[in-house]
Amino acid sequence: MNDHKKNDHVKCSVSQCQHNLVSENYCSLDCISIGTHEDNPTVPECTDCNSFVKRSGCCG
Repeated sequence: MNDHKKNDHVKCSVSQCQHNLVSENYCSLDCISIGTHEDNPTVPECTDCNSFVKRSGCCG
């Protein structure tokens, strides 16, 4: 288990990310970076969490 602390201001349900506190669905980072993969984002699906790091031993 890691010693990450819950950031009450950033909810996250992506358990595959090493910054996610799976037991509480929060991020442990103090600051996250949000970006887009679209030239003209118009819906939430166009945005990305650029702070995502794949959890080791996860997700095949």
